[in-house]
Amino acid sequence: MGVVLKILLVEDDVQTARHVSGGMAAEGYDIEVAATGQDGLTRALGGGHDVVILDRMLPGLDGLSIVKSMRAVGVQTPVLYLTAMSGIHDRVEGLEAGGDDYLIKPFAFVELLARVRALGRRSAASQDEQTILQAGSLRMDRLRRMVWRDGEEIDLLPQEFKLLEYLIRNQGRTVTRTMLLENVWDIHFDPRTSIVESHISRLRTKLNPNAPKDIIQTVRNVGYVLRATR
Repeated sequence: MGVVLKILLVEDDVQTARHVSGGMAAEGYDIEVAATGQDGLTRALGGGHDVVILDRMLPGLDGLSIVKSMRAVGVQTPVLYLTAMSGIHDRVEGLEAGGDDYLIKPFAFVELLARVRALGRRSAASQDEQTILQAGSLRMDRLRRMVWRDGEEIDLLPQEFKLLEYLIRNQGRTVTRTMLLENVWDIHFDPRTSIVESHISRLRTKLNPNAPKDIIQTVRNVGYVLRATR
């Protein structure tokens, strides 16, 4: 089981949101929906998304402001505008603000899907090339094999480092025990041991000596999720 593409849709039109979210879910994508600009920005800054689909005209905070705020704090998640603002100036303005693609309403779902897939591949390639991974106050240098939280260096064993890297790459997503066995240990059967649980426990101990909140949370009967905190 590999990484599931996670999409954030920021759209206030109920019918459009239902159409897009339903179609993406049917394709096997993990999609969450925000109906206001502020909610969309909050979710986008939380990280963990592979692609953001964004309307430009939103209640509270417009799409252009959302993208500018994302880029200002270093969130580089690919953004696809899905909007009725069809003028050349509108497109140029959106792309220059930091957007990656622009699709005009009304639209064909198959075209939206193709564009999202292209951005998803770009996002995955970018992640593979990244030396520095970030999840809130947690920072990882893959090249130097070093990890910090709140500026404090954390000493990890090689397998703990690999486990944390997988969790950071999937931050905000729930990962199952099977996913961890396959992607961290390359074990494609259930060994009936507590290898995952014991490593998660040790990793939590190392990551949370002075932090008020556990960054790795248990999703009962499902798995684990790393939630970025600042």
